[in-house]
Amino acid sequence: MDNMMEELAAKTAFTIPIFGGIPIADSCVVTWIIMAVVVLLSMIFTHKLKKVPTGSQCILEGVMDWLDNFFTDILGHKGKKYLPFLETLIIYIAFANLIGLFGFVPPTKDINVTAALAGVAIIFVQAAFVIEKGPLKWLKSFLNPINLLDLITRPLSLCMRLFGNVLGAFVVMELVKGLCPIGVPVIASAYFDIFDGLLQAYVFVFLTSLYMAEAIEDEEQH
Repeated sequence: MDNMMEELAAKTAFTIPIFGGIPIADSCVVTWIIMAVVVLLSMIFTHKLKKVPTGSQCILEGVMDWLDNFFTDILGHKGKKYLPFLETLIIYIAFANLIGLFGFVPPTKDINVTAALAGVAIIFVQAAFVIEKGPLKWLKSFLNPINLLDLITRPLSLCMRLFGNVLGAFVVMELVKGLCPIGVPVIASAYFDIFDGLLQAYVFVFLTSLYMAEAIEDEEQH
């Protein structure tokens, strides 16, 4: 139990010795690693692209086509300009949830990370509203108390849903490893680290895209 509580606690990887010391959390360092891996894989997979795709290019284009169609079905063609943000978001969260397979602690186990992701998602949704409908209509929308409440509850819901599920999966995996260190953890990992990790990434961006679709939809559709 003491070991698990130690694992659950947010840890400082190192401290930058300026301004009295700036602590850098493990989750931040792992995020840098994820960023480096994603950039490296992007360079590898997009190197020497062919007009007629083969091999890994087929897989890459298939994944990106699926993401494009998934978000376009929700947002419509009007929302195509927002696809790079949403696709980057789901790629990062998926990598963050899956990185536990390689011995790293998922950064999404840190509530500061999930809070930041939720905050960025809601800010982007509000920015899309302003871009599509103008700042005046955005301000007028808050005359409805429900919209003002949504501004608080939606990021809180996104944050706690992602944090709670990732943390719960981490706790269960630690318990499984402690009770039965051979065989069972591999099976449990297939669900908690892979399936559930990808599912939580999907749910997060699905809800974000729904909020964005609501923000940018034409008023005559109401």
